[in-house]
Amino acid sequence: MLVPMLADLSVGHEDWEVFLASAALTLFVGAALVLANRGADFAALTTRQIFMLTTLAWTSVAAFAALPLALSGLGLSIADAVFEAVSGITTTGSTVMTGLDTAPPGILLWRGILQWLGGIGIIVTGVAILPVLSVGGMQLFRSESSDRSEKVLPRSAQIASAIGGLYLALTIACFSTYWWLGMTPFEATVHAMTTVATGGYSTSDASIGHFASPAIEWAATVFMAAGGIPFVLYLQALRGRPGQLWTDVQVRWYLAVLVGASLLLTLWLVRQHGTPPLEALRSAAFTATSIMTGTGYASTDYGLWGTFPIILLFFLKCMGGCTGSTTGGIKMFRFVVLYQVARIQMARLVQPSAVFRMTYNGRTIGEETAISVMAFFFLFAVTFTVVAGLLAALGLDYLTAMSASVTALANVGPGLGPIIGPAGHFGDLPDAAKWVLSAAMLLGRLELFTVLVLFTPLFWRG
Repeated sequence: MLVPMLADLSVGHEDWEVFLASAALTLFVGAALVLANRGADFAALTTRQIFMLTTLAWTSVAAFAALPLALSGLGLSIADAVFEAVSGITTTGSTVMTGLDTAPPGILLWRGILQWLGGIGIIVTGVAILPVLSVGGMQLFRSESSDRSEKVLPRSAQIASAIGGLYLALTIACFSTYWWLGMTPFEATVHAMTTVATGGYSTSDASIGHFASPAIEWAATVFMAAGGIPFVLYLQALRGRPGQLWTDVQVRWYLAVLVGASLLLTLWLVRQHGTPPLEALRSAAFTATSIMTGTGYASTDYGLWGTFPIILLFFLKCMGGCTGSTTGGIKMFRFVVLYQVARIQMARLVQPSAVFRMTYNGRTIGEETAISVMAFFFLFAVTFTVVAGLLAALGLDYLTAMSASVTALANVGPGLGPIIGPAGHFGDLPDAAKWVLSAAMLLGRLELFTVLVLFTPLFWRG
C-alpha cells in the first residue's frame, strides 16, 4: 500500500492519506496476529487446518485490499470496493469502475499490484497447496516432497522464492516491451503486472484498445499466452530440461485449443465481416488468448462479432489454461483426464474383457483421480447453475446472469452482452449481485472444493 501512496504523493493527490491509513491499519492487525501467535508450531499443519488456512488467507487479503478502494475519493460503496478487490486478487479483472483514464495513479497502481500478487499467489497455491489437498484431481501434481501435509509451508516458501524470481523477470520483460512499443512507464508498469498475472486490469476504460497499436496487441497476446503455461515447466527449462515445455500433455492441449480457436475466429471475421486477413488474425488471436487465459483485455467489442464467436468464447472461458499457471477456468489437465476416461469407456464397450489403463504424461491415472476430476466438473456445473439462478432472481437478464456466473467462476473478467460485456462494466449491477459474484470469484480461484468443504458437517466433526 505504500507504493501507490508514493504514486499519489508524487502528483499531489489527496488519496495518499487513504493508502497511508490503510497501510497502518493492515500493519497493526498483521503485527498483532504475529505477536499473538509467537511460539506456535506451524510446521505440523493438519489437512483440515490447511483447508481453513487457504480459504481464510485469500478472504482476509481481499478484505484488507478493499480498504483503500472504499476510503478513496472515488465514491465506491462497500460492495463495490470488495468486488473490485476480490476481482483483483483473484486476477478475474471484472471491474465496477469507470473513468479510469482520469483516475488517480495510486488506485490504478494498486489494482495492478493486487493482480500481480494474486497471480504468483495462485501459482504457489496450485503447485504446493492444492495437490496436497487432492482438490479436483490436483493430486496428479503431488511430488514426493509434498506427500505429507507438514511439508506444505517449507515447500511453499521454496516454490515462492524460485517462481518469484522467474515471475519478476517475465514482468520486467513485459514492461520493457510495452515501454518500447509506446506506452508510458506508468502504463507499461500496470499493464505488465496485469498481463503476466493474466488479470486484465487496465489504466483505460478502453483497455488495450486505448492504444490502437497492433504491435502492443501482439505483445500482449504473447505474454498472456506465456502466463497460461505452468511456471514450474519454465523453471525446469532453465535448469536444462527445455523439452518439458513441449512434451507436457496439458501444454500441448492448451496450445492446440488456443491456435485452433484463433484460426476459427479469423475465418469467421474474414468471411462474415470482410475483415482483412492479418487484422482478423490479430483480433482473433488477441481475443481468444485474452478469454482463454482469463485475462479479460479487450481491443474491440467482440460481442458484435455474431453468435458463433460468442458461443466459442463462452466455452473458452470455461476451459482456462494450465494448472500451475496464473489462469483460471476448469484447467486443461482436467479435460485431458476426462478425455482419457471417455476413451477407456468406449474401448471397454468394444472389448469388455480387455485391460486398459488411463495415463497422463506417461503416468497411470488412478480411479481416485479420475473420480475427483469428474466430481469437479459436476460441482462446477452445479455452482454455475446456482450462481446464475441467484443473479437471475436479483433481476439480471438471461445473458447477463449466465455470462456473469461463468465469468466469475472461471476468473475471466468481462462477460457478454451490453451491460457487462467488453464495452460495459459491473458497476450497474445491484449490490447483492456484486456480493454473489465476489463469493463466486473466490470459489473459482480456490477450485471450489477448497471453500465448499468448509460448509460440510463432516469437516467440523471431531
